[in-house]
Amino acid sequence: MKFNTIDLFSGCGGLTLGLSWAGFNSILASDIDENCELTFKRNFNKIPFICNDISKLTKEEIDFLIKKNKVEIITGGFPCQSFSLANKKRNKIKNDPRNKLFYEFIKVLNWYNPKAFIMENVKGLLSMENGDIFKQILKECESAGTKYNVRWKILKASDYGVPQCRERVVIIGIRKDLDIIPEFPQKKYKTEISVDDAISDLPKINAGEGIEKMEYKTKPNNNYQKFIRHGSLFAFNHIAMNHTKRLVERFKAIKHGQGLSDVWETHGAVKRGNPNEKSSVKFSQNNQRLYGNKPAPTVAASFQSNFIHPHLNRNFTAREGARLQSFPDTFIFEGMRTKMSWEKGLSQYQQIGNAVPPLLAYEVGLKLKEILLNGNSPYPVNKNG
Repeated sequence: MKFNTIDLFSGCGGLTLGLSWAGFNSILASDIDENCELTFKRNFNKIPFICNDISKLTKEEIDFLIKKNKVEIITGGFPCQSFSLANKKRNKIKNDPRNKLFYEFIKVLNWYNPKAFIMENVKGLLSMENGDIFKQILKECESAGTKYNVRWKILKASDYGVPQCRERVVIIGIRKDLDIIPEFPQKKYKTEISVDDAISDLPKINAGEGIEKMEYKTKPNNNYQKFIRHGSLFAFNHIAMNHTKRLVERFKAIKHGQGLSDVWETHGAVKRGNPNEKSSVKFSQNNQRLYGNKPAPTVAASFQSNFIHPHLNRNFTAREGARLQSFPDTFIFEGMRTKMSWEKGLSQYQQIGNAVPPLLAYEVGLKLKEILLNGNSPYPVNKNG
């Protein structure tokens, strides 16, 4: 049996993809970003997509596109920039309009009163306004529609086969009349997938090299690489950024586990417009050379400048980032590869970093599907956190 989903704040489709692997059937997706729409339509050409501000969506518009299909699950990760622990002003932005988008999610829940919903967000959501914001979110979720049993848990992506130590808050609600308590997947893998496990079979390219469609030079080296190629004959989106000679020399000096701050005196950033003077601004997360034998840290929307390849003197390609997020090579990203400040829409790197890792979504979906079909076990996992 397949459950029909509406995927709000869908981005490029990481959650949609993972849930489809688990047997869910997306009947509609929506996001405000035009490049996410391009990527989503490239990879899910049969799913209707609304590219618009969610606050402007009407039930009539959605009903027209989903026809007579019943909405059984609603999913979404509402924008989280203002909730992030990286945002030092998060306790001063209670009125940030991005936070209010959560209530648009609740609005759609009220329209359709589905069997269940899945929400995903950053850990910073838990501590915003000393936890008051999260308490309010849970309260609103519980009272939506005809009321929901709601549980939440912090899930670590590397526990579910994703080569990345990304931690996210997942909130699941199940309609109270179904008499089912939400459960979460148990840790699946004792041995984590490393960066090398994920990307070592991709063509070896240096700064400025690569083309949009590249043939593999080697066979898959492990089960993860076999899975991630997914029958693909080519590697797409595998183009390295064209670094300056000065930047390449900086990368050469950075060892595994180090970043720009470790080589500042010799290779630090220079002031814009004055290459002879060092900048006084240091970003601790910039230019970290990753360990090849460990999972990656969180692949954020800014990962194009955050990480250095474990063995090559360049930043990661979009495809390498997609591998670290568990997107298969058959999933192709559209829109500009990188983005200038004046350009509209999210770049390929930003789409990848903002996405829910599909393998994590798959495991969440499998557990939800299991309990919706079979009910809870005698001793369900009810605890939050």
